Amino acid sequence: MWLTSFVACGGQSKADTSDETANQDVVNVPQFDADSAYYFVKTQVDFGPRAMNTAAHDACGDYLANKLAQYGAKVYNQRADIPSYEGKMLKARNIIGAFNPEAKRRVALFAHWDSRPWADNDPDASKHYTPILGANDGASGVGVLLEVARQLQQQPTAIGIDIILLDAEDVGNHRDSGLSDENSWCLGSQLWARTPHVSNYNARFGILLDMVGGANARFLYEYYSEQYARDINRKVWKAAKAIGYDNYFVEQGGGGATDDHLFINKIARIPTIDIIPTSQQYSFFEHWHTVKDDMDVITVPTLKAVGQTILQVIYNEK
Repeated sequence: MWLTSFVACGGQSKADTSDETANQDVVNVPQFDADSAYYFVKTQVDFGPRAMNTAAHDACGDYLANKLAQYGAKVYNQRADIPSYEGKMLKARNIIGAFNPEAKRRVALFAHWDSRPWADNDPDASKHYTPILGANDGASGVGVLLEVARQLQQQPTAIGIDIILLDAEDVGNHRDSGLSDENSWCLGSQLWARTPHVSNYNARFGILLDMVGGANARFLYEYYSEQYARDINRKVWKAAKAIGYDNYFVEQGGGGATDDHLFINKIARIPTIDIIPTSQQYSFFEHWHTVKDDMDVITVPTLKAVGQTILQVIYNEK
C-alpha cells in the first residue's frame, strides 16, 4: 500500500447516543486469543520474505489455504498471471475461506499476504532492493484473520463470513523508479473486485486489516474509508469503544491510503474500511517498507485489540 495523503477527514466524531443494542439478544462473543494470532504471524515470517514468484511465497500460500480448510472453511484459490508495473509476470494467488458459504447475508474480512519485494523506504539506501519480512505489513492482518477463522470453527456466526487473503498488494512502483501510479498497487484486490471467487458475490460490508500488530498503534478513520463506508467506520470504532479499546481506535480523521479497500470500493462497490495506522511522524509506522519490519515490531496487545474488535462486530451481525 501507499500513503496518498494526510488530509484530515474530520475531527472527533459526534457521539452516537442511540441505543442500538436495546431489545436485542445478548451475544456471547468468544475471546480472541492474541497469542495464537502472534504464532500465526511468526509462522508466516518464518517462511522468509513472501515476495511474488518465490518459493517462500508459494509455501506460505499453501500453508494459509490449508489452515483455512483445517478450520472448516470452503477454500477457493484464485490464481492469475498479472503483469507488474515493470512488465514482469507475477504468479498471483488470492486465497478465500468461506464460512457458512450458503448464507446470503455475508461480511468480508480482508488482508494481504504477500510482502514487499524491496525495502525502498529503508534509511540505508544499500537495502532499497532487499526483500522485507513484512511481519506487520501483511503478516499481522493475516495472523489476526487466521485466529478469527479458528474461532469461527468453534463458534459459528449467524451470518456468512469470507476471509479473503489478497496477493500482489505490495508490488507497487519502487520509490526510486520516479513513477507514481496507484494502479500498480493492490493487483490481487483489483483482480478479485472484478472477478470475485463466486459469481454475483456481495457482502454487507468489508473490513481490511493492514499493519495491525505494531506497538501502541493508533487507528484513525482512514480517509477513503470515510468517503465510501463512513457508517462502517462508526460501527467498528463503536464496537472497539464498547469493549475498552478506544485507546487504539481513535475517533478522529486520519490520512488516506492506496490500499486494497480502495479498489474493492471502486470496482466491487462493497462498502469497505481499512483498519490501518496512519502516523503523522512516520507515514504508517516507523519500519514500514524497511528491513526492520520483523517480529520485533509485533505486539500481542495490539493484535488483541484488533482481533477482539473484529469478533465483536461479526458476532453481533444478524
